[in-house]
Amino acid sequence: MNLPNNRTIGLAMAASCAGLIAVAVFYFQNRLGLDPCYLCITQRVFVILVGVIFLVSALHNPAAGGQKIYAALAALAASAGGFFSIKQLWLQSLPEDQIPACGPPVDYLFDAFSPSEALNMLLRGDGNCAEVQWQLLGLSMPAWVLVCFVGLTAVAVFQLLRK
Repeated sequence: MNLPNNRTIGLAMAASCAGLIAVAVFYFQNRLGLDPCYLCITQRVFVILVGVIFLVSALHNPAAGGQKIYAALAALAASAGGFFSIKQLWLQSLPEDQIPACGPPVDYLFDAFSPSEALNMLLRGDGNCAEVQWQLLGLSMPAWVLVCFVGLTAVAVFQLLRK
């Protein structure tokens, strides 16, 4: 059985990440009117980062050592994105009296705070991140994003370990 080459897998994963972002922006945000919370935006950044790593890997198409570096970077970025999905799931599981206060809208963050302060607030999340706005098969959006990050991590680890 012939497995797809590194370039094909990289392009497929980059396209998958682009598809995830397109669905998030055009369907969930624009069509359904679901505004992303701080942690949703953070997760989007990591989906984009993983997609860019896979795309650069496919376009560069380096030898085995370079492929392993790209695969390790993609696995690291996907794992970090998964961490923020888990963080949002944790916030969604908190009792109502333990949910943190809601912060200002994201647009305001970058206007009113320094980039480092705004980034810190994005990474922490707030009460808006605890709201479950959408579910499919009993899983909220960050749970589905976590499933995607697990899949992306698995593909990256496969790329890392393949001969």
